[in-house]
Amino acid sequence: MIDRDTYRDAMARLAAAVTVVTSDGPGGLCGCTVSAVCSVSDVPPVVLVCINRSSRNNAILKTNRRLCINILRADQEALALQFSRSGTDAEARFDGAGWSPTPVSSSGTPAPMLDGALVALDCHISDSAEVGSHTVFYCAVDGIVFGNAGAALTYFARDFHSVPDATSAAPG
Repeated sequence: MIDRDTYRDAMARLAAAVTVVTSDGPGGLCGCTVSAVCSVSDVPPVVLVCINRSSRNNAILKTNRRLCINILRADQEALALQFSRSGTDAEARFDGAGWSPTPVSSSGTPAPMLDGALVALDCHISDSAEVGSHTVFYCAVDGIVFGNAGAALTYFARDFHSVPDATSAAPG
């Protein structure tokens, strides 16, 4: 059996995009930094988001059933840290950045969308599964808002890194 620390050391070698997942609605306001986000399907567009089952964000997402996945720019590292701190009041996490309601919400309360994110995905939770310590939320994408091009924020080897913008590069 593989022990927890060995597994975590292995996963530290898997580079991941850094996102802030936000939600608002009957369960309340929440937001957290998440690197466990992955595309599942492009037709229909579905992404998965993994949230620790012991997190208060998990229970709120299960109630609200809507969320926004804000994909961070390299210059938003401080925001990623702000949303990763446990014990921080939900509303205080949103201080210091501009937020708008997601424009495409098909039902329910719009989720907070980060002004200046590389991309924001407006989603509703279509399904979920309890797997070990986490809930895997399957999120149908209802809308996409592109921000300005720029370098992306990634997490690798337990630290933040910048990946240069390649969206304007010629195919090659």
